[in-house]
Amino acid sequence: MIVVIRGRNRVRTVRPRCCGILQRTGKMVDNFVGTWKMISSENFDDYMKALGVGFATRQVGNRTKPSLLINLDDGGMICLKSQSTFKTVEIKFKLNEPFEETTADDRKTMTVFSLENGKLVQKQTWDGKESTIEREVTGDGKLIAKCIMGDVVAVRTYVKEA
Repeated sequence: MIVVIRGRNRVRTVRPRCCGILQRTGKMVDNFVGTWKMISSENFDDYMKALGVGFATRQVGNRTKPSLLINLDDGGMICLKSQSTFKTVEIKFKLNEPFEETTADDRKTMTVFSLENGKLVQKQTWDGKESTIEREVTGDGKLIAKCIMGDVVAVRTYVKEA
């Protein structure tokens, strides 16, 4: 916040133009904040195959129903934790800032998150490959995660826990 004093006894508060953008971004991210329980998973085995995940890990991945915990702190840092009986993976990031991620299947990726048309979009690149996960909160309150690798698309659906 910037305070500008003009004339006698007049104080005017001026906010930088970007503040409104940050506030809107925070509100959009707020839609994702909470604990989400997975209720369905479609085509996830084919997605894992396209990623190059081995048979044994795919079998566990297909049987696991992780919960997603998403939080946002005052500094704009987002924490996304995928938690299951098999494995817990936690990443912390800021929107539009690339970072190194170790995925649940132990890939080392360069990852960047962005907000695009109300979707939280995660792009991972490694070894010349790219995968995208688009997360969207629907009108009926479900979180839909669309996992894309080439022409393979998996869809995982979550509901918010109380």
